[in-house]
Amino acid sequence: MAAKTSLPPLSVMLPVLNEEAHLRAAVESILSQEYPAELEILLALGPSSDRTDELAAELAKRDSRVHLVPNPAAKTTVGLNECIRQAKHNYIVRVDAHSELAPGYLKRGIEILLETGADELGGIMAAAGTSALQKAVAWAYTSRFGVGGASYHVGGRAGEAESAYLGIFRKDALTRVGGYDESIVRGEDWDLAQRIKSTGGLVWFSPELKVTYWPRGRFTALVKQFWSTGVWRGDLTRRDLARASKRYFAPPLMVLITLIGLLFLAVGDLLGIIPLAAYLAGVAVLAATASDLPLKARAAVLFVLPAIHFSWGAGFWRGLAIGAGSTIDRSRVGVRS
Repeated sequence: MAAKTSLPPLSVMLPVLNEEAHLRAAVESILSQEYPAELEILLALGPSSDRTDELAAELAKRDSRVHLVPNPAAKTTVGLNECIRQAKHNYIVRVDAHSELAPGYLKRGIEILLETGADELGGIMAAAGTSALQKAVAWAYTSRFGVGGASYHVGGRAGEAESAYLGIFRKDALTRVGGYDESIVRGEDWDLAQRIKSTGGLVWFSPELKVTYWPRGRFTALVKQFWSTGVWRGDLTRRDLARASKRYFAPPLMVLITLIGLLFLAVGDLLGIIPLAAYLAGVAVLAATASDLPLKARAAVLFVLPAIHFSWGAGFWRGLAIGAGSTIDRSRVGVRS
């Protein structure tokens, strides 16, 4: 009985939009945690165009711990802030509707949060796929040559972190900084971590914690996602250049150098093809040496990496130059991916 009362009750929040394919598994991964204290799940429901709302209602009817939170604005940050306001408990966990918690995630996560005194804690985004394309995208997420070398992508030692994937929070830390910035569409997790740290809070990474993440499974959805991500990263860099990681500039510089080379090629200088040729050769080497992928997924890497890098890099320049404006990632709107 003592063990069952030693950990605090939790509020788990999920922003949800067009997640018919993944919502049930996401919620069940939370309900099956066997967390030894009270638990509530808050689903922030955007205006989905598939059966997501119907499925969410079924989940809430079946288990009284599941609560529905309307999010007509369809913005992740707005939905999360409403969940924070409605949360009954002093410790809050963010989960995405296209992710699944590993067994023991909640229990061990709260233990680490209490042990370290952190205000925010995150673990590893363990990207996974089923189709060849999705497997290639998942591989890119976990490769330093895909989406960068952040600890929550590639792993590393436990310690203070730049940001956190999803996050386990002390509620008072969230309220102290005013929650998520609702003017931000993407990159809101990074921005939140910076504001928590600016008030003296600790953001911590632990490789013990893993969350399965299901990335986009369609090429067009992938391009839309990374264009939007790049635009918002450029916007956030524009707002606070001093805190921007140097790795954020790698794809934009690659895009710029490649474009300059192609301009030289257009006026007859054959050496202008070198940047693009060198990049594509590098991609080919990475695809060929991705020994943990089946052959079709390796072939998909040849398209996935350029889609990620060029979409993100071009978007970054747009965001850096004029801001993100009303740019929204619509890659999950009206499609299953």
